[in-house]
Amino acid sequence: MFKKAFFICFIFIINTYANLLQDAIDSSPAGSTLKLSAGIYKGSITITKPINIIGKEDGVIIEGEGRGNIITIKSSHVKLKNLTITNSGSRLDTMDSAVFINNAKHVNIDNCTIKNSLFGVFLDNVHNSAIQNSTVSSNAESIGFRGDALRLWFSHNNTIQNNKFIKSRDIVLMRSNDNNISKNYMQECRYAIFTQHSKNITVIDNVLKDNAVGIFLEASRDINVSSNSIKGHHGAQTSLGILLKAASNIHVEKNNIAECNQALYIDNSPKVRDTKNWILDNKIIYSTKGLNFKNYSVKNVIKRNELFGNMDNVMSDSRSGLTNQNEVESNYWDDYEGFDVNRDNIGDTPHKKYLYLDALLVKNPELGFFYGSTALSMLNFLLKIAPFIQPVFLVEDKKPIFKKS
Repeated sequence: MFKKAFFICFIFIINTYANLLQDAIDSSPAGSTLKLSAGIYKGSITITKPINIIGKEDGVIIEGEGRGNIITIKSSHVKLKNLTITNSGSRLDTMDSAVFINNAKHVNIDNCTIKNSLFGVFLDNVHNSAIQNSTVSSNAESIGFRGDALRLWFSHNNTIQNNKFIKSRDIVLMRSNDNNISKNYMQECRYAIFTQHSKNITVIDNVLKDNAVGIFLEASRDINVSSNSIKGHHGAQTSLGILLKAASNIHVEKNNIAECNQALYIDNSPKVRDTKNWILDNKIIYSTKGLNFKNYSVKNVIKRNELFGNMDNVMSDSRSGLTNQNEVESNYWDDYEGFDVNRDNIGDTPHKKYLYLDALLVKNPELGFFYGSTALSMLNFLLKIAPFIQPVFLVEDKKPIFKKS
């Protein structure tokens, strides 16, 4: 803790640009506020003390030299606000960033625009900090050669809120716990949100559009994914809405997932013994595959979801996935073929899903070229009437909802 007097606000208004910003930072007492007038300030600056750098009007630009980081922060209690930060280096091996923060707490980036940079904001061992109300985009390279809009590495208890992440590579949390990602807009990225070996994450009220993968949770646990709008990249064959890979105790609730190649892909999840995943009250619509299971994916609780407009509501990439061991109940399926004689809005017979000719795709992926074709659909229909191969039993919903809400 700093003494109260330590935070007496020293305010400096800088009106000259050139290369004086670093000098002003170095000469200012800890806890000072530097208010910058509109203009271009030389980047490649390093902050090693508590300080606020605020643009007092529009047009405050901190421009890098096209190499290395633009702003490096190595102190707690730093705030950047109302700044445009541009032109970092372009080396992936050194992860050149617009803002690189290392071993710090209580850093706040607010209402900043980051552009033409490889990585946007890199948090390395940074805690109790916030990225908010900002817009981050990468360079003009193809998606594989861009850096991440945001990367958290061993960084905990941070808030990522009300930002726009556009045309970058990924928003990544690696071994980073207790973080909140809410009310952000993410478009044309590779992995809009990617967690790896992380836990206690909330992903709430975000809009994800035209990304290769919306939310990818790998080897992570105790994550709440709720009330997000996820729309896939129209026409893309690799577009995924939510992907669970070896992920445990995941709550996927009240999301709208639409226009994906695979809306919800469950791969070897849950992974941790004696845990479940909870997939509740989602709309999974207008996708090629609604629910797709791979490998040993059981103990998923799938209830009160609406699945309609999909080419297939349920599929499996593995004959040994044991998908029928999941707890599936009270979902609406637009391909349900039963009746509701007593009008209680629950189907009189269970909804059972089998793979017929589609089962050949599991062992013969090259047949995927014909997936959805008229000929394959006709053969699949005939097999339902007179099966000459053993179908694969996928799921059973004993209480299917008859009419969607």
